Amino acid sequence: MKMETAFFKSIVLAAFFISLASLSFAQLQDENKMEDTTSSAATFSAGADLVSRYIWRGTDYGNSPAIQPAIAFSVAGFKAGFWGSYGLGAYSRQINDSTIANMGHYAEVDFYLSYTLKGFTIMAYDYFLPNSLEPNNGNKYFNFKNKTTGHTVEICLSWAGPEKFPLQLYAGTLVYGADKGKDSTGVYGTGNKNNYSTYFEAAYQFNVKGFGLKPFVGGIPFGSSWYGPSAGVINAGLTITKSLTITKDYSLPLFGSVITNPQAQSVFLVFGLSL
Repeated sequence: MKMETAFFKSIVLAAFFISLASLSFAQLQDENKMEDTTSSAATFSAGADLVSRYIWRGTDYGNSPAIQPAIAFSVAGFKAGFWGSYGLGAYSRQINDSTIANMGHYAEVDFYLSYTLKGFTIMAYDYFLPNSLEPNNGNKYFNFKNKTTGHTVEICLSWAGPEKFPLQLYAGTLVYGADKGKDSTGVYGTGNKNNYSTYFEAAYQFNVKGFGLKPFVGGIPFGSSWYGPSAGVINAGLTITKSLTITKDYSLPLFGSVITNPQAQSVFLVFGLSL
């Protein structure tokens, strides 16, 4: 498949998801007018999650518990921030039948910009994976050349419905950097042209007796070195959240997820807490 065709298909599918979100919003507007709750005050935030495994879109990154810090600045619907993940244990990767490589401790540092208005959020997300064995070698953070950069930029659009219809829709396409298509042998990720890898997800978040429940399903419209070799569902499961009361002024957010990747035939059970 030519990359131009893949990119066109991803745009068409994204438009389909956006249309669904717009239709749902229009149907609900008359019975429950959505208020714009975005604060105009500038705020800073910082925190961290501790997770038993870092599972992202159906794939395990680091094969160990991880600490995931975040800082952000928000004002009038705009938000900018950094998010990271640092594995607490070393991991290895199977290169071929006879070679296993030591990968050190997994590390990731991402930057994002977003704007939210009446449930819709548009975001630019920059993924960057430093060389975890030699942080000052390998991927250079200030190398932004498309052919050699370790950065990968995703453009995303999401929609979150009102309380009466808490559907969440997401569509994102990798548009620049370390997301390449097939080479002459048909292997994704080793070609010269961008692959425009695309991911879609739908989720529904609701509460039952003090627990938050969020079933979700996500998939890809064509193959990718990031997600999987062909179109299909790569991320499906259920997340449960609960706040544990510590004192009258402080509660500790806890969460657990069961996550499956039907294409890879894998399953994960994850526990985490937010600090």
